[in-house]
Order: sequence, then structure tokens, then C-alpha cells
Amino acid sequence: MPWSEILAQPLARRLGLLVLRRGSSGAFLLILAVLAVTAPNFLSPGNIANVFAQSAILGILAFGLTCVVIGGGSNVVAGGLDLSLAANLGLCAAVYSSLNNAGFDTVQAIGLTLLCGLAVGALNGFTVVVLRLPPLLATLASMNLIAGLELVLTQNSVLPTDSALLDTLAMGEWLQVPALAWMLLAVALLLGLLIQHSPYGLRLYAVGEYPEAARAAGLRVGLYVFSSYLIAGLCAGVAAFCSAAYFSGSTTGSGDMLLSVVAIAFLGVVFSRRLVANIPGTLLATLLLGFLINGFQLLNIASFWVNGVQGVLILLVVAMSSALRKEEGGL
Repeated sequence: MPWSEILAQPLARRLGLLVLRRGSSGAFLLILAVLAVTAPNFLSPGNIANVFAQSAILGILAFGLTCVVIGGGSNVVAGGLDLSLAANLGLCAAVYSSLNNAGFDTVQAIGLTLLCGLAVGALNGFTVVVLRLPPLLATLASMNLIAGLELVLTQNSVLPTDSALLDTLAMGEWLQVPALAWMLLAVALLLGLLIQHSPYGLRLYAVGEYPEAARAAGLRVGLYVFSSYLIAGLCAGVAAFCSAAYFSGSTTGSGDMLLSVVAIAFLGVVFSRRLVANIPGTLLATLLLGFLINGFQLLNIASFWVNGVQGVLILLVVAMSSALRKEEGGL
């Protein structure tokens, strides 16, 4: 938006626009500067590489949620939402650990694990598109179903496992950057090209923001929404490999990631001039949260403060974005 248009609007709106659209990068840099001064070795190359690697699981899940938000719209009640992503990761990690321990070869184990993630995505897409359930309720129900399936499969225990794939992801490096960091960047690049720079991504945005206009233009709205849940399910499957590498098997605590994933996806909106979900913004939000967590750890600050910060960020971003959109609708 040109500066002339911004200055022509009411003061409160101008401040909101400037804070959300212009101040996000500045806030990111300010947080990094404060942590760089206060946290020991915060800006060391090794620590920065570790932040990228440790952010891979949350980031890849958040990319999946971002695609769902784009396809369904950003209304947190009736728009695109997938609360089952973290549970889907837990199930996929348990499936891979079980298959690997049972002696399945690498290709079969990887393929069936990704198929599990896609199946959960298809279930969510079916309930939202075909059964027309609100995404909030549909994915909440599937989250509990998937968590129950994981408990049955693992008997409520951790399934340790080891493979060449997990060893590569956990300990591999290239150019002194951990393999998990490269995984995060690779998924961001692929989805960035698909969502931000392809006809499919343009149509997905149209379906989410202007569904009636998209339907009038001949787009199959339901199919695009369904596909966004498939992408989210695939992201959960990919993130499951990162999780299995990081934890050396399945984990019973995957559900704890949900708040962070939602925080990242909605925080990524502020890195867009149009205040819409986007892959580059989600990547920046992932790194922002990753540096926050890392800085808190270096400063020996209790981890529950991170959850508090995440909750505040979600409230601020959703409240301010909703207020600005309402004003836009009234103009």
C-alpha cells in the first residue's frame, strides 16, 4: 500500500497498518538484538544453525497449516484450520517406528508413513468439504481420533527406532549446517514455489479469500480446499521423519506442539503486506519463535513463559488483523 494511501486513513488505522505491515521485521530484529546482547553465544554460527534445525518440526507443520488457512480463509472459526496436525505427526512417527522395527525396507516404510499422513489429510478434507462440518470441530474430532489410534499402536509408550535415514537427519551436515535445517529450507522452497508462484497457489488464494467469485469463475472450490488438507497431511508425514530423527523414535508429546504451530501460522500473517497467510511469512515466524525459545533456554528462563508469549502473540495478531479487515470491509 502506498504511503499516500496510508496517510489518508484515520490515525488508529494508520498505526495498526504500520505496526502490522511495517513493524514486524523491525520487531524481529529488535528481539534478536536484545537476545544477542543478553544471551551468551546467541549469534554464534553453531547456535544459529541449531535454531534452524530445532525449528524444522514446528516449521514444516506450520507450512501445512498455512496452506489450509490459505485455502479455507483466515476466519479462525469458519475458515481454514487443522487442529489435527500435531496428532497426525505423532501417528506418522509411530507408524514409521513400527514399520522400521518390523523390518520393512526404507522405501516401504517411508511410503506407508507418508500415506498415513495423506490419509489423515483426506479424512479432514472429507469431513470439511463433503460433510460440510466446520473445520474447527471437524479437525478437533479427528485430532482426538488420531491421538487414540496412536495410543493403540504404541500402547501409550515411546517406540524407539533407528535407521540410516534417521541417522542422516539427526547427525548429517552439509556446509556445516545440520540436515534438519536443510529439510526445513527445502520444504519452505518447494511449498513457496507451489503456493506463492504457481497458478495452483493463485487459485488457492482466490478460493480462500473470495470463494463465491472463485466459484463463479469456474473453480472447483471444494477440490482446492480438499487439496490443502492433503498438503497439510503430507507435511505432517514429512515432519514425522524429523521428529523420529530428533527423538530417536516416536514420541507421546506431539500434541504439545499444537499451540506453537498455530502461533507460527498466524504470526506469519504479519510478514505479509496484505495480512494474508504465506509461506515466506511462516518461515520467518518459525525462526522468530525458534530464536525466542533458544534465547530463553540460554538465559535459563522457564519454558512455560514461551507458551505465554505464544498465546499473547496469537491474541494480538488475530485481534488486530480482524479489526483491520472489518474496517476494510466497511470502507
